[in-house]
Formats: sequence, C-alpha cells, structure tokens
Amino acid sequence: MQIYMVGGAVRDQLLGRPVNDHDWVVVGATPEQMLAQGYLPVGRDFPVFLHPATREEYALARTERKSGRGYRGFVVQSSPDVTLEEDLSRRDLTINSIAVSVDGISAGAIFDPYHGVRDLNARVLRHVTDAFREDPVRILRVARFAARFTDFTVAPETMQLMREMVEHGEADHLVAERVWQELARGLMEAKPSRMFEVLRDCGALQVLLPEVARLWGVPQRADYHPEVDTGVHLMMVLNMAARLQAPLTVRFACLAHDLGKGTTPAHVLPRHIGHEERSAALLAGVAERLRVPVDCRETAEVVAREHGHVHRSGDLSAAALVRLLERCDALRKPARFAEVLLACECDARGRLGFEDAPYPQRPRLLAVLAAAQSVVTRDIAAQAAARGQTGPQVGALIHNARVQAVALWAQEQPSPPAPQ
Repeated sequence: MQIYMVGGAVRDQLLGRPVNDHDWVVVGATPEQMLAQGYLPVGRDFPVFLHPATREEYALARTERKSGRGYRGFVVQSSPDVTLEEDLSRRDLTINSIAVSVDGISAGAIFDPYHGVRDLNARVLRHVTDAFREDPVRILRVARFAARFTDFTVAPETMQLMREMVEHGEADHLVAERVWQELARGLMEAKPSRMFEVLRDCGALQVLLPEVARLWGVPQRADYHPEVDTGVHLMMVLNMAARLQAPLTVRFACLAHDLGKGTTPAHVLPRHIGHEERSAALLAGVAERLRVPVDCRETAEVVAREHGHVHRSGDLSAAALVRLLERCDALRKPARFAEVLLACECDARGRLGFEDAPYPQRPRLLAVLAAAQSVVTRDIAAQAAARGQTGPQVGALIHNARVQAVALWAQEQPSPPAPQ
C-alpha cells in the first residue's frame, strides 16, 4: 500500500502557489484494507475514503472505460493491480498528472510520466492522453485553468482535440449542474475573459451559451464604446469585475448584462434601443437552462434591466431616483442593490480608455438610498391609520416622503466646480 499526493496540490506547490486542498491516491490497497485502518468510505461512484484523523479524501487508484455519452458515461475499475501511471493517465492535463510519494523510502520523490513539470515550466495546458476526449467536462476545465493561469497557453493539439469533441457532439451532453459549476468557478478566476475566449475558440461557447457567443462582431456606438465590438466589451467588463474583486453574483450579472445586444436588428446598429429588456428576457432563459442559483439570477436580472438608468442617474430628479430604488427593490434589499451598483461600475469601466475612470454613480446612489431609508415609515403608517387611510394611500405617503428626503439631500450637496 503506497500513498501519493497528486493533482492540483502538487501542481500549485511546484508553481509556488498556496495549496488549499490535497488530493491523495492509494496504490495497492483494497477497500477492506482501508476500512481496517479506520478510513471512512464516502465515494459513491468509485472508492474514496476519509482519513480517520485529517478527514482528507483518499481515492484508490483506478482506471476508467468509456461506456456512453457525456461525463457520466464511464465504467470505473479499481483494484490493487492498478498502477500509479495508469491512474495518472486518466487525468485531464499533464500539469495535473504529477504525483509525489509521501511514505516509504521514496518519500518526496516526484513521479511525472506525462512530463507535467516540463509543461509547468513552459506554461502550457496540454492533455495527457487521447482519453481526454471521453469527458466533455474537460473542455470547461481547460478553459477555467486558462482563466486561472493567465500566462499559460493551450497546446495546439489540445485545442484541436477540443474542437473535434465539440464537432462530434460531446459538448451537447453536458449536464446543467456541471456547466454551471465550472462556469461559476471560471468567473471567479483571475482573468475570467480567458475562459470564454478558449470556449469560443473551440466552438463550445456557441453550444453552451449561444446568447453570449453571438455578441462578438456586434458593433456599438464608438463615442460611448471605443472598443466598439460588444464581445470585446463583455470581456473587458468581466476582467474589471475580477480587478474589483467582485463576488460571483456581480460577475454573473456582468456576463449577462448585455445579452440583448446580440438580438438588435441590423438596420438599427450601432444603437441598441431596448436592449435592456431583451437582455433580461434572454437572461431568464439562460438561468433556467443552467439552473443558476437564485441570488445570481435576481442580481443579474436587475442589472440587465436597470444598468442604463443607473449610468444616467446623475440626470434624474428626486422622484425618478426613488422610482429607480423601488424598481431595484433597494429599500428591502440594500446589500443586493450595492452589488447591482458594483456591476454597473464594472460595465462603465469595462471600456477602452475608461479602465481607471471614476464612477460617481455608485457612491451617489448609495447616498440616495441612505436618504430614502431615513424616512421612518412606521410613523407615517401610524399617522395615516389615525386618519383612516390604508393600503395604497399609505404607500403613496411613504413614497412621497422618500422623494422629499432625497430632494432635501440633493439640495445639500455641494455644487460642482465651475469650469476653468
């Protein structure tokens, strides 16, 4: 029985990056031997055990044989006869197929049968064997690793293999949960744009997110969008979200905020009248198809629908500002409204030449919200009840009080400096 540290822990250790999780492979053992040593079985599809002290996962060395379409179409075989090299051969990338012995006289020795160390040094993402083509999730994983390791390139033969997988329909069989899982992780990487560029290059983006894929080549007004191309703008917005360390809810909202521009009639371009409503409608379909979590879906819906109004909020009256707060449900969900404003800032600064520009709309609207929140609704409701007013009448009184509070706040703001 031999134990090896494998996968991402070895890769990150060799790269000098923080190691958060360890993966362990056990060679030459049976499930019965693992149980006898106090390991707890947790694997559903193949033998995986929790260490009795550390609770880290230890998997028995295994091989896989393709038995059907998609990532679930595998027969897994595990036995004491499976070698470490056979186990490593089923992994996705060479940089994830490096092992380090942790016991016995060879402790600390590196086992690298597929030259992962070489590819780490060359900054290349390369598949291990042709078995890569058997699991379409690996297309998403390569794209996600490209977003994480921003100075790595995808090996030409690996990109070609992914294109062939897409052409043969493997990506059509990805299940929603796995797509969302990898998409969400890719959005949270250092440069999320690279995930979508890799998916686009291999053709998978058109299969998985056609609403996003169609944005490339769609022109925008050059006076507002110097980068012109909507797809290029979207990638800049996603990278700005990463730069501002935005949470997943904001990054998904950035991804979906301009989907409607892909359906703008050609004769209207480069203007995109009404794209906000179309974006919200398309977002609903994407969220349903990928089973996007409710918090991401709701934040994205508000951003898609209202980002234009947020950008132009400096020109709105007190009454219009309060209506904006109400449409965003900001008074009931102020934390979500703050995320909506962050997504709008990412949109505004995700433009060529505007990357370091200020976005006064965000602090200003947070101050507007605070002014509206200063209204004591309980007192207004009590006074209305004393006069026999109920329901919509009370709501109108509260609305008017909030408008007055915002108007008073606006009057107290310093005047902008005179032009020089």
